[in-house]
Amino acid sequence: MQSWSDTAVPTVPGSGPALRLFDTADRQVRPVTPGKTATMYVCGITPYDATHLGHAATYLTFDLVNRLWRDAGHEVHYVQNVTDVDDPLFERADRDGIDWRDLGTREINLFREDMQALRVVPPAQYVGAIESVQEVVELVDKLLASGAAYVVDDAQYPDVYFRHDATEQFGYESGYDRVTMDRLFSERGGDPQRAGKRDPIDALLWRAERPGEPSWPAPFGAGRPGWHVECAAIALNRVGTEFDVQGGGSDLIYPHHEYSAAHAEALVKGRRFARHYVHAGLIGLDGEKMSKSRGNLVFVSTLRRSGTDPSAIRLGLFSGHYRQDREWSDAVLTEALSRLDRWRTAAALPSGPAADDTIARLRQHLADDLDTPKAIAAVDSWTQHALEYGGPDAAAPGLIRDGVDALLGITL
Repeated sequence: MQSWSDTAVPTVPGSGPALRLFDTADRQVRPVTPGKTATMYVCGITPYDATHLGHAATYLTFDLVNRLWRDAGHEVHYVQNVTDVDDPLFERADRDGIDWRDLGTREINLFREDMQALRVVPPAQYVGAIESVQEVVELVDKLLASGAAYVVDDAQYPDVYFRHDATEQFGYESGYDRVTMDRLFSERGGDPQRAGKRDPIDALLWRAERPGEPSWPAPFGAGRPGWHVECAAIALNRVGTEFDVQGGGSDLIYPHHEYSAAHAEALVKGRRFARHYVHAGLIGLDGEKMSKSRGNLVFVSTLRRSGTDPSAIRLGLFSGHYRQDREWSDAVLTEALSRLDRWRTAAALPSGPAADDTIARLRQHLADDLDTPKAIAAVDSWTQHALEYGGPDAAAPGLIRDGVDALLGITL
């Protein structure tokens, strides 16, 4: 699948401290230690609606990781998937009277436009579920052969399920107890009541062919992939195991990331799927999580059509820490637009106060678990000094422009 167009990222003199990120599995901030090539897998969209600010907050978080690695001199192998075969896509297409493939194509194209407008550095590999079906088939076949998976006793619909106890370490990523797992499994797309399952939280690997649904051939019967195994197969075949960062929104911690890791680890014994599990907080509107089910979404494309500068969207979302659940409002956007105007005015001056310390602080704060509020405050401080007192350094405004662009993805 084609990714979006690349984004030019300036090179800024100097270097900063090594990146440290909060690891969900270890419950602490710790160093990320990639080799020459840093590797990252981030879960992509299910393309049945436009990109909302909750999506944007997640992809902007991992865009910062990408930019910091590049600033540190790493090459980056970044992979993102698209779940272009899934129940919500079929349901929305049926509701709107459109072919599900056409709906998926339309929303994927809009997502690409939104990401390009937000100046998100594109993944090296952008992979759809449809194009990776054979990879899923091969993985499910291996899980069945190893005893980590089983076929339910249902002559009509012999679905394939993963034994959640197939790995000794199952549950290490989320740290949730069984009561919490049961609740979230049901709330987040699981099927605990499916007859024939050995345990209510065993996860679907392969959905046997149903009338009116797309299907693909497999040794264990025609059907289509489950959700978690799609990401396991795509990641295993492109970044392997023990890659540097697996990322997504915090609502993916369980069951999605817990199971995608377990599917891979059931085959690669004793090895952790990712060395770092990183999750972004959720975005709310008027005190509620922004979600399709609540109908309270703010779409990136709608903001763009209204003339909102994408750099202001980035600034608004960066005004809170990425791990926090936080609110979007007109006040957040107004403040971001005002800040962006001040920054641009200062960066357009013929000279200003020396900027080396500001760039160092910018790098330092972002390397410390992506502390964007402190990074923004560092640029605010330079901006205020430049506008109130000026400065003799003719190179400083350009350095600020390049640093803010390279590290925060904001154009001045």
